Amino acid sequence: MRFGASYQGSSFNELLAQDHSHLRPDFPRLEAALDPSRIPHGTTVLSFKYADGVIVAGDRLATEGHRVASRDIEKVFPTDSHSLIAIAGAAGPAIEMARLMRIELEHYEKIEGELLEIEGKANKLSQMVRQNLPAAMQGLVVVPLFAGYDLRRSQGRLWKFDITGGRYEETEYEATGSGGLFAGESLKKSHRSDCNRDDGLRIAVQALTDASDEDRATGGVDLNRGIYPVICFCSESGISRASDDEIEGIFRSIMGDAR
Repeated sequence: MRFGASYQGSSFNELLAQDHSHLRPDFPRLEAALDPSRIPHGTTVLSFKYADGVIVAGDRLATEGHRVASRDIEKVFPTDSHSLIAIAGAAGPAIEMARLMRIELEHYEKIEGELLEIEGKANKLSQMVRQNLPAAMQGLVVVPLFAGYDLRRSQGRLWKFDITGGRYEETEYEATGSGGLFAGESLKKSHRSDCNRDDGLRIAVQALTDASDEDRATGGVDLNRGIYPVICFCSESGISRASDDEIEGIFRSIMGDAR
């Protein structure tokens, strides 16, 4: 369906820009007067390969400077049946970018009649990050991770991005956000690309726990409030999410080992 418009391509983002610009989220038009410290920011997200594909995880805390803005924000979003985006940075633009990415891929599939190749998906996200560059220069940075299962190669793949839209494929794992350094150090010690689902879940919980222990802006597991990280698995069969009960059991085991 072309909506009677002049644009004839398969990009929903370009369709909005050309024929319906008033409907398109325009990230660069954020007011220069906005104080970045007053904008909710998402913190730690990570992704790594495991035996069946990729795991993508994120804590649930959002902060405004030194203040808690939200304790249960979602930072991991499926973009289609075999890919996910994890967001870190200014929460509003990041969530809008994730939603637009999902619509972009749905639109492409309806127009072309097939799924976009996973590298094409990474390129689409790279373009969106680049469009946010003027806002990023004002402090409203969006730094996503993108991961999914490559049906053609039969393997999991993941990418990180810089604020200019540069994309870089990682061979094993990546973490970003304020606690990304500490999560990355944890993954460096524990990650194995041939690990099974249960071991991968433990590695993800351990990395987010290590990050929350060192970085005050990372939420970790909050047993008192019943708030748990979002941990998703993407394999040939599609996307699934770890249950809160699974995460709680592993977290209690990790704390028991630490004591």
